[in-house]
Amino acid sequence: MKPAEAPSALKVQAALGDRFAVLEFDASTRAAADAAAAIGCEVAEIAKSLIFRGQTSGRAVMIIASGVDRVDEKKAAAAVGEPIARADADFVREATGFAIGGVPPIGHKTEPIVLIEEQLTRFAEIWAAAGTPNAVFRLTPSDLVELTGGRVAAVARK
Repeated sequence: MKPAEAPSALKVQAALGDRFAVLEFDASTRAAADAAAAIGCEVAEIAKSLIFRGQTSGRAVMIIASGVDRVDEKKAAAAVGEPIARADADFVREATGFAIGGVPPIGHKTEPIVLIEEQLTRFAEIWAAAGTPNAVFRLTPSDLVELTGGRVAAVARK
């Protein structure tokens, strides 16, 4: 583990400021299980940023969920007020400026609609992607809400 060096990770570090530290690992943190293994935390403490596309508006919808949760697209659609669909890799890169596997919760090219799955709020600390498939940063759930302007909602499958 080392401080951010990759251009995308440095971009996230700049967006975060000095309050948070982006860390890069030699091992991949692309998948929640990989990130948890590299960090030494529970998979549930990984805040994965999933990008969907509003089917009416065409806007990016970012749902930040615990690494162990799957998103219920019907619940998420009800929360944002329009049907949503999983975004393809090209849309993710165009909307966020980042590739799938390293999408951070902040610093996107276009401001997304943000929902934060309520299960994340039960942890003292969580870890989020920081722009590359091997970069992360630590924060609290309240930091996540503050940084993203996101709304906490129950959008995980039961």
